[in-house]
Amino acid sequence: MTVTVFAQRLRNAMDSRGLKQVDLVHAAEHRGVKMGKSHISQYVAGKTMPREDVLDFLASELDVDTNWLRGETSETSEQHNEGMATMSVEQSAANVTRAESVDEIPAGRRRAFGKSHKLDNVLYDVRGPVVDEAARMEADGTHILKLNIGNPAPFGFRTPDEVVYDMAHQLTETEGYSPSKGLFSARKAIMQYAQLKNLPNVTIDDIYTGNGVSELINLCMSALLDDGDEVLIPSPDYPLWTACVNLAGGTAVHYVCDEQSEWYPDIDDIRSKITDRTVAIVLINPNNPTGALYPKEVLQQIVDIAREHQLIIFSDEIYDRLVMDGLQHTSIASLAPDLFCVTFSGLSKSHMIAGYRVGWMVLSGNKRIAKDYIEGINMLANMRICSNVPAQSIVQTALGGHQSVNDYIVPGGRLYEQREYIYNAINAIPGLTAVKPKAAFYIFPKIDVKKFNIHDDEQFALDLLHDERILITRGGGFNWGEPDHFRIVYLPRIEVLKDATNKIANFFSYYWQN
Repeated sequence: MTVTVFAQRLRNAMDSRGLKQVDLVHAAEHRGVKMGKSHISQYVAGKTMPREDVLDFLASELDVDTNWLRGETSETSEQHNEGMATMSVEQSAANVTRAESVDEIPAGRRRAFGKSHKLDNVLYDVRGPVVDEAARMEADGTHILKLNIGNPAPFGFRTPDEVVYDMAHQLTETEGYSPSKGLFSARKAIMQYAQLKNLPNVTIDDIYTGNGVSELINLCMSALLDDGDEVLIPSPDYPLWTACVNLAGGTAVHYVCDEQSEWYPDIDDIRSKITDRTVAIVLINPNNPTGALYPKEVLQQIVDIAREHQLIIFSDEIYDRLVMDGLQHTSIASLAPDLFCVTFSGLSKSHMIAGYRVGWMVLSGNKRIAKDYIEGINMLANMRICSNVPAQSIVQTALGGHQSVNDYIVPGGRLYEQREYIYNAINAIPGLTAVKPKAAFYIFPKIDVKKFNIHDDEQFALDLLHDERILITRGGGFNWGEPDHFRIVYLPRIEVLKDATNKIANFFSYYWQN
């Protein structure tokens, strides 16, 4: 059995029955089978094999033999399904013979390894099926404009020279492990930065460095959650938060951010989602994917809710130095000295060094109520030994002195002018509207789905990719419940954004989803 053979047979069987991916997804929902759009896309693309229960469902729905679909058939059954096979009988038999000679196990008794059921409710479409299709097109020689991921380096944003120089200068001193929480110099600089942000009750022992914020989110959820514990997460969200909660055995409960109110969290919706299993609330501020910046008044309301229900506050603030229009970012932990808060930040975005993987988290406020939880965090931090030591070595340099990012976010600066352009260009396209982002480098346009008959945002993203060679991330990839949004990364220079928005406008001038 090979994934390639399975994928080809699956595609041929679907073609023979006149079925599309969405048809199988709907059939799975009807029969209570856990198979979403991202799963079937992976199967069709030959990226992975389904579990046995899903394989049985697919074979039944396509009216083919399960063993044939799996690629484990005799010559007779291969001939019976020859209309859907991609390999000749001789090729298939040869493959089985080769496999048996290597494994010395009869084909019917060979063990198949499937994905963990923990992944059933996990998606990460920022790098998902549409991205896989873009990679396939690139492999065939097609140029793709990638507006799907916040990676500054490919768009000409350079790391400050002083940061590169200092890392090179210290390389020979960073060859060994550091303490599990990080280098003293890095944590001292982060602690001082936390003091400038008015985070209460923070010592150097409350600072943890990580291989990006992503690692630390995963660590925090794993240390906290028991099966069934609930965590409030914004919708739309950065999908890693939902994924890490689910992987840790918890339940991600999404509260709505209101597009009509500058994408601020809906306080009434937050209140309605709290149960006796709710243990924490997550904020992403500034927000990815909307670019929203939450004012102090909104943050105070969330603090009041957390105080009333004794919740931990997790605040993802990786974009806190990318705030425009003269606005100021407020760390929610600064408003909650009596609560236990975990604040995340790093250098990936503000210093244009996403590949260095420099992130950190700060524990603040009332740490007494989280003593046992902190022991769990320490245990997991020790188990991963430490984060990237050469990257830690430049934290002190990066956080001190002139902050080059400030030149980007004022009138005349790259990010500011690109934000201005993309906001006006998107709103000029009939059928699209967008709230003006206040921070970060994303915009989250809304589509008039009735105008374009859009009912499947993944299909929309694929159609845009195929027609205009532009890669975006669908709104559903951020756990947004309707197929009416998508995210654009506005890191490219204005001339590139102009070409992209012209193509998007052309696409929507004729698009009608079948």
